[in-house]
Amino acid sequence: MNIKTPGVIFLFCLIIAPFPAFAGDFDGSKPLTGSVEKILEIYPTSINKDADPDAVGLPRNFVIDFEKKIVQPSKDSLVRRISRIKRVEHIENKLILQGIEEGVENVDDGLAWSIAISKQTGKVILSASGDGVAYVVFGTCTPVENKKK
Repeated sequence: MNIKTPGVIFLFCLIIAPFPAFAGDFDGSKPLTGSVEKILEIYPTSINKDADPDAVGLPRNFVIDFEKKIVQPSKDSLVRRISRIKRVEHIENKLILQGIEEGVENVDDGLAWSIAISKQTGKVILSASGDGVAYVVFGTCTPVENKKK
């Protein structure tokens, strides 16, 4: 046996072994906290590649509570709206959340949304569509270790 082989095997175990345990953090068993990194606001004739979260009604930081089935803004967010999770699915290496929002009363701004969370990395992509507008949001989640009851 080559002397370098045990060292390579040891390094491989150090690098690969933690990932299965880490991946479990994004399976819906723990609440997640997340942040928005980029928003695309898409219209039939134009794309805003730098949409402001506050301007489109999204919190910059959010919490996903799987027990209550809600996505809510963080305490420091200007946006205070809570969204109900209507459906949760596990597909391949992703956790998919879906919901609908009625919007502001007497304004035709309701939409449907879907969030895909990578079970391996915690990367998030939210897509939402309404009447004449769509949003694609990129972000990241991290597990909340100590949930206060």
